[in-house]
Amino acid sequence: MTTAIIAFDGTDADAPARRASARDEHVAFSAAEAAAGRLLLGLPLHDEQGRSRGSLMMIAGDAAERDAYLAAEPFARHGVWQRIEAHPFRIAPLPYRGWPTEPPQGRTHTVTIAWDGTDPDALARRLAHRQGHFDRVRPMAADGTLLFGGALLDADGTTMRGSIAVTRHLTHAEARDWMAPDPYVAGDVWRDITLFGTSFRVLPYAALPHA
Repeated sequence: MTTAIIAFDGTDADAPARRASARDEHVAFSAAEAAAGRLLLGLPLHDEQGRSRGSLMMIAGDAAERDAYLAAEPFARHGVWQRIEAHPFRIAPLPYRGWPTEPPQGRTHTVTIAWDGTDPDALARRLAHRQGHFDRVRPMAADGTLLFGGALLDADGTTMRGSIAVTRHLTHAEARDWMAPDPYVAGDVWRDITLFGTSFRVLPYAALPHA
């Protein structure tokens, strides 16, 4: 089981200082969790101007392991994260190129968090366009354009409600242009789309499946 933790920093004047003061502890904790296989991927979330807005963390294990992770995570303990969402997640079975190995120089990728519609036909639309979406992104996973992606699931852990994609785009505009012809966009599957800049930090993550 994998859980996508989407965590948002506070919006008060002290939020940047809280993040800065806990950052070294957070990085050390993340490296240890990655080495232990519990943290599958961790990324900061930035707005278009490069300001910190939160974090995306992919956690392996059941609900008890997720809760234990959050209880120990420095950004959670020190109040950096003011709002935390936890969603079951299923990584897409694609021929990923693998994790980058070079130290980052500023923004390296874009994180897309896209929620499907909530109407009765939402799942049917996703299923109708799923094969076309996979056909489109498969070569992009192989060439590294798509670093990582998969489906956000309902609490039951089976029903698809949305998607997360991490792509090699350095601006929001590039990511939007890449996304526009995708069947999930053209077919009205994704109805609530949020983009974040991010910087991939090299940590001892386990290899991506299918990489």
